[in-house]
Amino acid sequence: MTKEKQARVPRRHRARDKAKVTINDIARLANVSKKTVSRVINDSPLVRDETRQKVKLIISEHGFAPDPQARALAFRRSFLIALIYDNPSPQYVVNMQRGILDTLEGTSFQLIVRPCDRSDPHFHASMRSFIEQQNLFGAILPPSVSEDQRLAEILTAAGCPYVRIASVVLDEPRSMIKTHDSEGAAAAARHIATLGHTRIAHIRGPSTFRSSHERLRGFEEGLAEFGLTLDPKLVLEGGYTFESGVACAGQLLERPPNARPTAVFAGNDEMAVGVYQAARRAGFGVPEDLSIVGFDDTPMASRIWPPLTTVRLPIRDMGKAAASLLVHEHGESSSPVSFTPEIIVRQSTAPLARK
Repeated sequence: MTKEKQARVPRRHRARDKAKVTINDIARLANVSKKTVSRVINDSPLVRDETRQKVKLIISEHGFAPDPQARALAFRRSFLIALIYDNPSPQYVVNMQRGILDTLEGTSFQLIVRPCDRSDPHFHASMRSFIEQQNLFGAILPPSVSEDQRLAEILTAAGCPYVRIASVVLDEPRSMIKTHDSEGAAAAARHIATLGHTRIAHIRGPSTFRSSHERLRGFEEGLAEFGLTLDPKLVLEGGYTFESGVACAGQLLERPPNARPTAVFAGNDEMAVGVYQAARRAGFGVPEDLSIVGFDDTPMASRIWPPLTTVRLPIRDMGKAAASLLVHEHGESSSPVSFTPEIIVRQSTAPLARK
């Protein structure tokens, strides 16, 4: 067709001709397989840069845009990645979402967020219905929903790949991200002990969260390195929420001076900020009267005053890695992806004041 004739063709017809270009056409023009074109579209790392650039150029020249519905039909799955969570910390969930979206940027995949409550007697039935109705491409399970083996079995039965994020290995390496929470808690214990504190409290997370157990275990092991033990009377269970941090710290600070802790390790930053609130209500200064350590290093840790000493767990990077395990092709590995926490020392901790 000459340029003059092409100019006389209505624009809507020219657009329709471009729309007729299929993935098979792109594969033929690029002299590659259909699977290679699919990998380029999905930004898979298993394509050589030279081939990737050639396929992208042909896609651009022919105005090819893959139809998500057609692709979903071909793969017998949607292009939806679900974040299924029961974590009560909103900042944790937001950071996880951001990491997942970092990976999904530029692909055809979309994120769908599904909060849930594991204590609901209809939890598993509700999850089964959700998974089947959405026809998910995959699911990401952060703590503590990641610890639910029956949910993992429901996903497997539905043919839905998943990635579990947990403080211990619960599954095959391709489906796991391990966070080593106990090592982070041990680092918190060492920091507090080196400051000379011996009357130390711990506000742990809910007993239904494995991370709560792992952080308690690691904290006890870290203290033991200094010949210290954790007084059971100074261990209270919170809910990984700000309100539970306030309530638990209030109980600890009501004790007489010789039984009151001089340092508190909170199981996450939400509860640690609650300890700040309780300390100020009771007239105690941070850190001159009470040293406080959190866990996660969420943005609030560096924004409150004094800035919070905390254990950094790279939640956004964890979300990014989890999504990558689902949407990119990876070779088999003998060990799961893992993240080791580190202590971030700020101004909420100080040496024990000798009085």
